[in-house]
Amino acid sequence: MKILVTGGLGFIGSHTVVELLKENNEVIIVDNLYNSKIEVLEKLEKITGKKIKFYKYDLVNKEEIEKIFKENEIDSVIHFAGYKAVGESVKKPLMYYSNNLISTINLLETMNKYNVKKIVFSSSATVYGNPGVVKYTEELGRKDASSPYGTTKCMIEKILEDLYASDNSWNITILRYFNPVGAHESGLIGEEPNGIPNNLMPYVMKVASGKLETLSIFGNDYPTPDGTGIRDYIHVVDLAKGHVKALEKIKEGLNYYNLGSGKGISVLELVNTFEKINNVKVNYKIVGRREGDLAEYYADATKALNELNWKTEKTLEDICKDSWNYEKNNK
Repeated sequence: MKILVTGGLGFIGSHTVVELLKENNEVIIVDNLYNSKIEVLEKLEKITGKKIKFYKYDLVNKEEIEKIFKENEIDSVIHFAGYKAVGESVKKPLMYYSNNLISTINLLETMNKYNVKKIVFSSSATVYGNPGVVKYTEELGRKDASSPYGTTKCMIEKILEDLYASDNSWNITILRYFNPVGAHESGLIGEEPNGIPNNLMPYVMKVASGKLETLSIFGNDYPTPDGTGIRDYIHVVDLAKGHVKALEKIKEGLNYYNLGSGKGISVLELVNTFEKINNVKVNYKIVGRREGDLAEYYADATKALNELNWKTEKTLEDICKDSWNYEKNNK
């Protein structure tokens, strides 16, 4: 298959490109480099041994998308591109709504024009809001997200639903994933957030490497075994393989899948495992809870196992080892 990967030089996109090429697919990447670096392209070619067609275009520019579809006979699309920092979205909501929605609408309109009607969309567990349960199933449906970033994911899901309702020749798969972490075992590609990291694992790595002084753990008085929040952390390579499975088994209709490990890991468990596996110290301090944080939640990924034959294979130890390997290689 010839697959267009939007945002293909980003954290999850780049790892998915590797897995797609492993399965002998032809991949075209479009990325505006807002959340990524051009050096990743060279690293992808080094890992895979294959030349990859790349467009430094922005999906907000419809003429540029048109050029990609005109020049390539694309079979399907995996759509990662979009602004993704929760904190930034709270400060700049209009930027997030404008970019994430317009870019997606432009992409879908161009796909429709060229009769390319297979898409896998990168969504998020944030669409579940606070459903009042610990284990999230796809049947919970969308609730109010806690940030403009999350709301754009909800809105794009709704756009895709309305598109399918208007034309059921589309094959649409929506993947809702939990907390992607880790890095490729080569140490060449991994997570490289702009500025101070928002997410736990990149922050842990920056503290371990001495780039940041202390990790703040928000709350140790939750009703969990060690008092810290519990989340579902999924190795990015497992997540990437989930996208390949979704594309291989994409079927008629509109389908939703949770991609997660199906078990929760506490903040302290992750930090302690990271220290033990890598023999490094992570300085941390306990501070007050963050408003809106939940005590515990994780994925029910049974549907992905039953319908896509997908489940996570990597362990927390793999996550910690691969993350630190990437950090050391990219100091």
